[in-house]
Amino acid sequence: MAFVTFMTSSRGRMMRVVAGIVLMSVGLLIVKDTLGTILALVALLPIAGGALDFCVAGVLMGYPFSGTKAREQLAQEQRSQ
Repeated sequence: MAFVTFMTSSRGRMMRVVAGIVLMSVGLLIVKDTLGTILALVALLPIAGGALDFCVAGVLMGYPFSGTKAREQLAQEQRSQ
């Protein structure tokens, strides 16, 4: 729960965007060739997730795909405890 709380927060979203940019840069500038292109394409997922407010990790842990809905569910869980 703490991981999803962080990943759906503003800091977590920003971290995903930055990590995606770093991953893309590594793929295009250091790895290069086909593997670098694949790495750059994979990096689009965390960039899009942070920018568009969705969390794939949350879905894997049973939370909604939408960051807003995941934050609402997390808030309800904290109130019920």
